[in-house]
Amino acid sequence: MTKSVGSVALTEAVYYVLLSLQVPRHGYGIMQFVQELSNNRVQLAAGTLYGALSSLVEKGWIEAVEGASGRKKEYVITIDGQSVLEAELVRLEELVANGKQWIGENRS
Repeated sequence: MTKSVGSVALTEAVYYVLLSLQVPRHGYGIMQFVQELSNNRVQLAAGTLYGALSSLVEKGWIEAVEGASGRKKEYVITIDGQSVLEAELVRLEELVANGKQWIGENRS
């Protein structure tokens, strides 16, 4: 497993890319999924997406699907990528819990 699991905060774009790759998807499919899931709040530009995909492949967090039909390259999350995503969820849950606790304790 990658040594950075649990020690890195993901950007929102990377978080959504990893989340979208629970099933194999090509670039445009990832863009559509993220836009839909975020209610149009997050719209990944092609350059951002393909830069993220390249970086995630290098880190071993995603991989190209072998033998995918069609011209479009499909990607899927790896075991290491899933661990990173799950660690990020724990980190985000802690942030929300701490925020709720702090706000609740300091309301007049």
